[in-house]
Amino acid sequence: MSVLAAMLVHCPSISHSQDEKPESSVVNVKTDETGRQVLMFNNKPYEIHGVGGTSHLKDLAKYGGNSIRTWGIGSLEEKIEGVPLLDYCHKLGITVTAGIWIGHKRHGFDYSDQKQLEKQREDVRAAVRKYRGHPALLLWGLGNEMEGPTSDGKDADIWKELNKLAAIVKEEDPNHPVMTVIAGSSASKVKGILEFYPNIDILGVNAYAGASGAPLAVKAAGWKKPFVLTEFGTPGHWEVPKTAWGAAIEPSSRDKAASYHATVSLLNENKDICLGSYAFLWGFKQEMTSTWYGMFLKSGEKLPSVDAMALVWTGKWPANRCPKIESITSSVDGKTVRPGGNATATVSVKDPEGDPLEWEVYIAGENKNVSVGGDHEEAPPVIAGIAFKWENDLLNFSVPKVPGAYRLFLTVRDGKGSASVGNIPFRVAN
Repeated sequence: MSVLAAMLVHCPSISHSQDEKPESSVVNVKTDETGRQVLMFNNKPYEIHGVGGTSHLKDLAKYGGNSIRTWGIGSLEEKIEGVPLLDYCHKLGITVTAGIWIGHKRHGFDYSDQKQLEKQREDVRAAVRKYRGHPALLLWGLGNEMEGPTSDGKDADIWKELNKLAAIVKEEDPNHPVMTVIAGSSASKVKGILEFYPNIDILGVNAYAGASGAPLAVKAAGWKKPFVLTEFGTPGHWEVPKTAWGAAIEPSSRDKAASYHATVSLLNENKDICLGSYAFLWGFKQEMTSTWYGMFLKSGEKLPSVDAMALVWTGKWPANRCPKIESITSSVDGKTVRPGGNATATVSVKDPEGDPLEWEVYIAGENKNVSVGGDHEEAPPVIAGIAFKWENDLLNFSVPKVPGAYRLFLTVRDGKGSASVGNIPFRVAN
């Protein structure tokens, strides 16, 4: 995380005293004279310019973001620079939608098991009691995709239990609305919530390729309460074209940035119910590939999606922008080739500030164990023994000798905390 370390030189230090007891935040939703639903944070209108994740928080504040979303209450126990997450966020002026993880059937939670239900209710009550008084608290995120990413949303037992859990949250904390997050904006899910879950205050939706249309979709299904786009970004790996052998074709860094920018711009047309959004993911994550969803590299550099969100939030680009990979063409792109041969890739890249650039290239096996719903994944191993040679913009490299599906990964860095990435899928067969 070298970028974060560098930023510390330029940002005020974060300190915390156990004697400090700031007042709890008070959050509610009001309807203004135009009929628009407005989130009020301590009696002031508040539009969520948020991200999912708990890293790079000084960067978030620097680039105009104001809120983070977590998925489980355990995240609030994290410490940054020795400071508890909520306190750290409060000092930076960042609010927190505190996620409370609710059991998933696909993980073994049984909504007919009274013991499991009682334990979950006790855990929810304890979490709310512990954190309800913190001034950085914005919303309670009661559950994330607990109905399942591919569910039709007709599991009434889930919505009924969430209704009971929301009642517990409201009993313990009347000062912060309850938001529950679903996967996608299907009408059947929205109608299930409308029928069985009246205690919900705000509907959160995770959506990718169809993110900008999510507000209209939930309204068409009858939703009239507030709405937040709780995850969005590049199209999901299940939504893009695939190679002949089924490998998802990852959008370029440049196309990803455009997706982020366009989504938030279109959300602004639905401010009658839309309270804001949380971009995914403000950090690094292995999911499908090591570069698909993360807005930062594992080594800490920001990617063009961060620049795009900074432009949305502040109206201007960051002082140092990411390099632009304008094109990657390769003799193996999307093709099946014989083992052990030679291949090439031609790369066109520019840096907005004219910074000298450095490349990192490697080949890894295709991910054979893609998770469901963002569950933990192990990254496929990097293939050893590959020869790489640059000749200006032309990369020469050797093809793996073992048959299988692979990706060529390319990362370009400007040495000032910014980067861009791209990859090419190909297959080796006799």
